Amino acid sequence: MAVLPKQNELGFFEIRLESIGGLGANLAGKMLAEAGVVGSGFNGVSFSSYGSEKKGSPVKAHIRFCDLDTNIRDTTPVERPHVVGIFHENLSKTVNVISGIYEDSVVLVNSSKTPDQLKEKMKLLGGTIAVVDATGIALEENNRVNMAMLGGLFRLCDFLDFEHMKGIIRKSLEKKYPQAVEPALRTFQRGYDEVKSQSFKLAEGTAMPAFKRWDIPALGYETQPLGGMITNPGNSVLKDLSISRNGMMPHFDDDKCIHCAACDTACPDFCFVWEEQPDKKGRPQMFLQGIDYQYCKGCLKCVVACPTEALSSERETDGYGDEHRVPHRFAWAAN
Repeated sequence: MAVLPKQNELGFFEIRLESIGGLGANLAGKMLAEAGVVGSGFNGVSFSSYGSEKKGSPVKAHIRFCDLDTNIRDTTPVERPHVVGIFHENLSKTVNVISGIYEDSVVLVNSSKTPDQLKEKMKLLGGTIAVVDATGIALEENNRVNMAMLGGLFRLCDFLDFEHMKGIIRKSLEKKYPQAVEPALRTFQRGYDEVKSQSFKLAEGTAMPAFKRWDIPALGYETQPLGGMITNPGNSVLKDLSISRNGMMPHFDDDKCIHCAACDTACPDFCFVWEEQPDKKGRPQMFLQGIDYQYCKGCLKCVVACPTEALSSERETDGYGDEHRVPHRFAWAAN
């Protein structure tokens, strides 16, 4: 019989999935819980917490496992996870994705970076970082990120039955989407095979940060600006939509551009930067300068609208958006 590797004071082994809407974390959490309950014989529960439930918005999925003689009477969000699955690496820009982890927790990240690079980026003091390029696998297999992440999670949670999970995938998809079964199984297998992990010990004399609830707002009655003005939430100038891109982004080729503004008409977030310059006859005309990737959520509507292929859909690589960003010229905002 399978045995949970560790438990908290209530007898739970807890997993939290950090994602954005559209990557399938909610479904992944349900399938993970089913595998633990039906396949491995644990008590278990799975539920998700949503914001606006819009594609690209941060979401969390929560899973708890315990022995059969332990009752689950706790359906609050998982705040002290033993395993964290981060479906979108850039979530760490705006969300404390590793909040509440233990010294020996495991953090699985969808990324092409090394564990050392991610440790620095996420300011992780100790624990195990596992990495799988779930986005790359999903694009190659024409499937979804959640299947590759599930494969990685099963590699890290060896108390779960790997073969039973394949049966759950097949059962979930074969009636409505029979053509998706084999790509999903291949994606799941590759996620399991290609995950890499590295453990980091706490430096001597350091300790994990004191636990702080993730849902406590940064602005309160003691910390809000004078007059109660909230400067960032909902501010369309200071927003950063880069966390909403799920692997693809537009590339701009100035040599092919005819400055027709079809891209700007299609763009829902005003990502394109224009400047008035004289044309060949000296008449004033607006010329496209580039893309402000801070506001680009990767919807790729501009690529479809472009009549000259000056915009192309490309896999997002680390640093490309920062290096090629053409910032809007807002005098009242920091660029």
